[in-house]
Amino acid sequence: QVQLVESGGGLVQPGGSLRLSCAASGSIFEIYVMNWYRQAPGKQRELVAHITGHGSTNYADSVKGRFTISRDNAKNTVALQMNSLKPEDTGVYYCNADIRSTWSGTYNYWGQGTQVTVSS
Repeated sequence: QVQLVESGGGLVQPGGSLRLSCAASGSIFEIYVMNWYRQAPGKQRELVAHITGHGSTNYADSVKGRFTISRDNAKNTVALQMNSLKPEDTGVYYCNADIRSTWSGTYNYWGQGTQVTVSS
């Protein structure tokens, strides 16, 4: 069984920073692409940032220059450093990854989500 568990959400004032972390656990053979998505109230879930196994990254236009995605392949973790936060960054942030387990094929997994609220 493979699991993704996020941590690091919370309440922050506009202009502040938060760091989200996501740890993958279970019978993992290899982790391919890792993503952070977010879903604001009343809106569809959107891709925020993406990092490949080799470290190539891509970001939504709305977060470029403010957010940084990184991963530690040895620890099976991915992080999202969020700076200069804006109220419109508020939402539930989800970790997502394509993972090949040791006993089965490659599947797409989601974490349970962590709430980020940017408000004064």
